[in-house]
Amino acid sequence: MKVSTRGDYASRALLSLALHHPTAGPTSVRDLAERTGLPQPYLEQILLALKGAGLVRSKRGVGGGYVLARDPDEITLGQIVSAVDGPISAGDFGEPHTNGACDHEGQCVLLSLWSEVGRVMRTHLDSFTLADMVQQARGLRAPVGSAS
Repeated sequence: MKVSTRGDYASRALLSLALHHPTAGPTSVRDLAERTGLPQPYLEQILLALKGAGLVRSKRGVGGGYVLARDPDEITLGQIVSAVDGPISAGDFGEPHTNGACDHEGQCVLLSLWSEVGRVMRTHLDSFTLADMVQQARGLRAPVGSAS
């Protein structure tokens, strides 16, 4: 799996909101773009997708902007990536035993394996919450993959 630019930017934007949660009020797109170094027009599109997925809420008018829709410990990296990139999978190979997917030699075995790889990726991404990332960003938790 390759995380897209949209997935990375969405994760960075929500991590920034989580780092200021719950003390800060709504954050404008401009301020969020400045804090994260992300291009504002692209960030606006990403935030709309995240809003549609129920991960952020927006407030209009003076003092408006975006806030997390849920606590950081309830939002996973898998949810963020899926919100902007669609379902997490190892590829677009289809499911075994459907629509003639196993008509060729060995194909069903590989389809089952790709399906399992996708499941493992989803499970792994869902094991990281924004709260985990905030702790790591603040030096309160060892980076992923480091010896503890």
